[in-house]
Amino acid sequence: MTLGIQSSQTSSRTARAERFLTEWLAKADIRFNGDRPWDIQVHNPDFYPRIMAQGSLGSGESYMDGWWDCEQMDEMFSRLLGARLDHELPTNWILVMDVIKSKLINRQNKRWSKTVAQQHYDLGNDFYKDMLDPFMQYTCAYWKDAQNLNQAQEQKLDLICRKLGMKRGMKVLELGCGWGGFAHFAAERYGCEVTALNISEEQVAYAREYNRNLPVDIQLKDYRDATGLYDRVVSIGMCEHIGYKNYGTFFEVIHRSLKDDGMALVHTIGGNASVVGMEPWLDKYIFPHAVLPSIRQLSHQMEHRFVVEDWHNFGPDYDKTLMAWYENFVRNWPRHKEKYGERFYRMWSYYLLNCAGSFRGRKNQLWQIVLSKYGVPGGYVSVR
Repeated sequence: MTLGIQSSQTSSRTARAERFLTEWLAKADIRFNGDRPWDIQVHNPDFYPRIMAQGSLGSGESYMDGWWDCEQMDEMFSRLLGARLDHELPTNWILVMDVIKSKLINRQNKRWSKTVAQQHYDLGNDFYKDMLDPFMQYTCAYWKDAQNLNQAQEQKLDLICRKLGMKRGMKVLELGCGWGGFAHFAAERYGCEVTALNISEEQVAYAREYNRNLPVDIQLKDYRDATGLYDRVVSIGMCEHIGYKNYGTFFEVIHRSLKDDGMALVHTIGGNASVVGMEPWLDKYIFPHAVLPSIRQLSHQMEHRFVVEDWHNFGPDYDKTLMAWYENFVRNWPRHKEKYGERFYRMWSYYLLNCAGSFRGRKNQLWQIVLSKYGVPGGYVSVR
């Protein structure tokens, strides 16, 4: 009798969850078990109450578990996030606890900040080489006049150098250098001397070898430990790992590292609203302790430190970049399948396509911000 009651309650809960989610997704023209490529195909009915209880974390984990599929997941997320429907799900305890932890703890202090390097960026250089371009750029490319990923990433690097008026002999500080692609480009193409800081051991090892014949000094060091004075300071794709408690420190490091007539450029993903933490699934599986800054959070810390010379948003280019990474990932997956396994494949697919959809739906943006200490004499000329 008890088992029958429990089974009936479970069935009723599943039915209620399915009805709610069906009506919810209809607002974005998404159906369960429909015939369009962006419709969700449900393989396990426990999917419905799991989403109601766990939100985005349950969505990602249930996909990794094989509970659902979607032929065109990037478009599904574009419709979902573009309609801002993620805010209409009931608040769950996972999200509440993440917010509390983010407010009580500096999750991006020197000790905690190493987590993302160890979990994500140290995943394997060979894996990333098969997904990225020859410059190993793991940030948004610039697709204006570009026909493919390699051209778009090279244009991004050149765009940064042109925005900063790079010249031979300039001393450049890069905060968070990835695999050393920008340092290599700035040294080889523009004749700059580059000091680059990074806390990922795998990336540092690769970057040192990649730049061994150039005037580039790759240091295994936290950005907060930067020393010296430079003509230019660059940060490409690191601000997402700074954390809202540390934006002031980040901009103070840039300010103290710049000569009085110097300029800086910050290249970062940004959100449309101020938050204190990352979406739970991405935080757990992809970018631990990351958080996307808002205009208000960044501009508040720029006050009394900088003149904002330029603020360029080309967020839709990240959609193209992520889809190009996804194509490379799928094409080269047979080389990595044995090492990483099927669950990793589903996790990585969900990550890349979810993020592509978020930029296509304009939930997330990509900013390049040019800063000077006292203003460029005569005015700064924007470069696009």
